[in-house]
Amino acid sequence: MTARGLIVAAPNSGAGKTTVTLGILAALKRRGIAVRAAKAGPDYIDPAFHAAATGAQGFNLDTWAMPPALLDALVGETARDCELLVIEGVMGLFDGAPGPNGRTGAAADLAARFALPVVLVLDVQAQAQSAAAVVRGFLSHDPDVRIAGVVLNRVGSDRHRALVADAIAQLGVCIFGALPREEHIHLPERHLGLVQASEHGDLRSRLDRLADMVERYLDLDAIIACARSVKPITSGAICALPPPGQRIALASDAAFTFIYAHLLAGWRKAGAEIATFSPLADEPPPESCDVCWLPGGYPELHAGALASAQRFQQRLARFAQTRPVHGECGGYMVLGEGIEDANGARHAMSGLLAHSTSFAKRKLHLGYREARLRVGSPIGPMGAVVRGHEFHYATLSAAGTDEPLAELTDAQGRAVGTDGGRRGRVTGTFFHAIARK
Repeated sequence: MTARGLIVAAPNSGAGKTTVTLGILAALKRRGIAVRAAKAGPDYIDPAFHAAATGAQGFNLDTWAMPPALLDALVGETARDCELLVIEGVMGLFDGAPGPNGRTGAAADLAARFALPVVLVLDVQAQAQSAAAVVRGFLSHDPDVRIAGVVLNRVGSDRHRALVADAIAQLGVCIFGALPREEHIHLPERHLGLVQASEHGDLRSRLDRLADMVERYLDLDAIIACARSVKPITSGAICALPPPGQRIALASDAAFTFIYAHLLAGWRKAGAEIATFSPLADEPPPESCDVCWLPGGYPELHAGALASAQRFQQRLARFAQTRPVHGECGGYMVLGEGIEDANGARHAMSGLLAHSTSFAKRKLHLGYREARLRVGSPIGPMGAVVRGHEFHYATLSAAGTDEPLAELTDAQGRAVGTDGGRRGRVTGTFFHAIARK
């Protein structure tokens, strides 16, 4: 089958994109429609919610970090496997990094590249007719981006809805419905975004309530009808990062959750095998593997348990004597000497790299990163250029003496400094790799 697609976006963060997207996905799934979902940008957490709502793996589409051929391949392959592709935007529709047209990371890049219509979610709780001026601006801002219609969110009353809807209707824009202010549908958050999908024991009931809400307040038939065929894609399969080994040991539990679906899919298609293990359960990387990958996650919330996982730490050290070990962000923290938790307590980590990190001395590190590798590692050979993303609150409490792994620039090409470390076969970085440039 060849899918039709649409994008759910908003003028700003916090407008309700994720809530509306999940409600639409769950309602479509309830109807028996084969639906897939993707997240614009580098966010790890939303795709897991998408997967729970659709029953199919969610993935990311990032126009800054991914080369165009990879974007085409991911969208084209997905379009052959579903009836409807729903892409959730990131921040505001046109928000992205300064850069060449179509390579900013904004959801608008995807709308233009794949000729997909936009369902614009408007948070109108603090305005009425002025919402029409916002819509007018979005209609005319970029001729290559088509606004198919709007969803009014956080409407206070029938009168409020009528004031907003009547003003927008004068623009000839379809209004797909209006959602009331309902706090019970709010998804809880923590320092890196939403509390992860796997941590919600009541996620199924939450998704059912969101589907009920969409079916009651939105014109789902009109939203389906606005979708457009995904334009033909001629690219073949593209691997974002070549597999770091034939058999990859992947840490996977509540402390290690942030691994991009497109990376795993690309490795498997290239013939690699992935064997998961749980450091929190004191499991070591399987001896049959030839490389170990510790992804990001929340080690700072499980530092005590990881410090007590002596079998994991000892066997990881033995593994690293003969085979590569790489850690990203949270995985990089665990490769260091120790983690200071939010209460200031220090927990000893593997010590395979010389740095130490602190979650008590928090500072936000956020943004796209382009890394030129100073030495070879599982993410590429020396000199390779890898694009990715950094998002963490941990700081280096001790830099250590290891050789830096990479030289970083930000999305505008400004030098950020060096990142990560390499000692023997062990490497790590704070930034998450998305794709080779």
